Amino acid sequence: MDTRKVLIAEDDPSVRKAVQRVLELENYEVTAVNDGQAALEALSQKRYDLAVLDVMMPFADGLTVCREARHRGVSTPILLLTARVEVGDRVAGLDAGADDYLVKPFVVDELLARCRALLRRNAPTSANTTLRVGDLVLNSLTREAHRGERDLQLTKTEFDLLELLMQQPGIVVSRDTIYEAIWGYDFETSSKSLDVYIGYLRRKTEEAGEGRLVYTVRGVGYTVKES
Repeated sequence: MDTRKVLIAEDDPSVRKAVQRVLELENYEVTAVNDGQAALEALSQKRYDLAVLDVMMPFADGLTVCREARHRGVSTPILLLTARVEVGDRVAGLDAGADDYLVKPFVVDELLARCRALLRRNAPTSANTTLRVGDLVLNSLTREAHRGERDLQLTKTEFDLLELLMQQPGIVVSRDTIYEAIWGYDFETSSKSLDVYIGYLRRKTEEAGEGRLVYTVRGVGYTVKES
């Protein structure tokens, strides 16, 4: 597998070097810059798998970089780092085109988890784009799903959730892992959102009277398997 390329833009040298070292220890190929203008130029000139941007930077702040990068058609997943804790700031970042938002100070494990989640959600498709569990077939490249001869009309979140479960058939995926992979940022794992989407998937995959494939393992998580 190719080494994932990550861009870091942070004007605080100590933070920049610390984040760079942590990511390099995880075998990412890291490019580090110290201002927003340099970050925007880097994103425009080279393809990265992930960008980690500080919000407060000279020449162009992280929000400006996000907006301009998206305006230029840059689709690289962006994780914003900021000392601001207000919900409005996080919303502004997401509205500007960021994919996730991490408040300083943060622990290394959380930073790495956010990076992994974004990379999973935006992973390039491989040669093995077709997932099968029984008569349930999902194509990651075309984002189509079928149960037997019947097309399944899935929303983005439903598709992403089903794909995650089908990547590990028979393996129970924990609620925390699912929330991290699908929603990717601060989300109350005690909420009912996941249960609601599991319900949607069951209705759609069993709509024509087919047997159950999406199972709940109480107190643990969910799995897709043949009965």
